[in-house]
Amino acid sequence: MGNKLVGQTAPNFTLPSTTDETISLADYDDKWKVLFFYAKDGSPTCKRGCLTFKQQYDLFQSLTPPVEVIGISQDSLEDHRRFKSELDLPFALLSDPDREVAEAYGVPVHLGMFPSKSSFLIGPDRKVHYCYDWLFRPRRHVARILSAFSSLSAGGEMK
Repeated sequence: MGNKLVGQTAPNFTLPSTTDETISLADYDDKWKVLFFYAKDGSPTCKRGCLTFKQQYDLFQSLTPPVEVIGISQDSLEDHRRFKSELDLPFALLSDPDREVAEAYGVPVHLGMFPSKSSFLIGPDRKVHYCYDWLFRPRRHVARILSAFSSLSAGGEMK
């Protein structure tokens, strides 16, 4: 699972985005970011997960320092654009059709067909500080990430 990456350097990647550009993790090296992997645009659990990030997006942006939010799934950019528009999501969705990035982050596939949902809190130094797998609890993961960020902030480990 992705928890093996905690304390390690997050793998860099470059993927196409709904912003009509390619995005690399290295583009955010000076920022805190949440990278969240989800299974499928439009599925009920993933929809709730994305909406939870949307509801808390302003909070992520208002933190000191601000935290960027980036979503990744296997869906095509066309599907991502439709999903992003339908939900009015304020953050980029990246397309990982061959699951190369998901596999680099250790995001498993359950029963051979259900991609897991995992969120990673990554620092400006690209170190993974926290990972939460949220297979069936899409609302809880955002609260846990915010709590982890708050703990890191209080502990003086923030840059």
